[in-house]
Amino acid sequence: MSVVGDSVREVDETSRTRRIATDYVDSLEQRAWPRLTALLADDVVYEMPQSRERIRGRSAFVQFNAEYPGDWHLQVRRVVADGRLAALWLDVRVAAERQDACVWLEVSEQGLINWVTDYWPEPYDPPPGREHLVERW
Repeated sequence: MSVVGDSVREVDETSRTRRIATDYVDSLEQRAWPRLTALLADDVVYEMPQSRERIRGRSAFVQFNAEYPGDWHLQVRRVVADGRLAALWLDVRVAAERQDACVWLEVSEQGLINWVTDYWPEPYDPPPGREHLVERW
C-alpha cells in the first residue's frame, strides 16, 4: 500500500470518527435511544473518573442515560478526532446550571463506540501562592 493510500484511509477513519462523535452527542441530546444504541458496541465501557463509576454493556449504558434525572442538555463546542479516537468539549446544561465537560471516545474497527470516558469538572478556587503567574477569568 502506498503512503498516499494510508493517508487517505486515516483521513476517512478520522472523518468517520468525527461523525460518530457528533452523532453520539446528538443522539443523547435528542433522547434518540435506538439511534444511540446503534452507535455502541455490545461491550461498550463507560467510565466517570470523578465518581469512580464504570458501566459495562450497551443496554446498561443506554438505560443509565434514559433514566438520568433532570432536564439536561448537551451541545458540542469542539471535536478533535484522530483515527479511531475522539475528544469532545461539551457545553452541558442541567436546568439553569451550565458546566463544561470533556468526553473521550474510542471507536472500534467496525465503527462502533467501544469506550467512553466522561470528565465532569467541578470548579474550585486555586490554592494560594501562584497569583503572580496566573490570570483568573
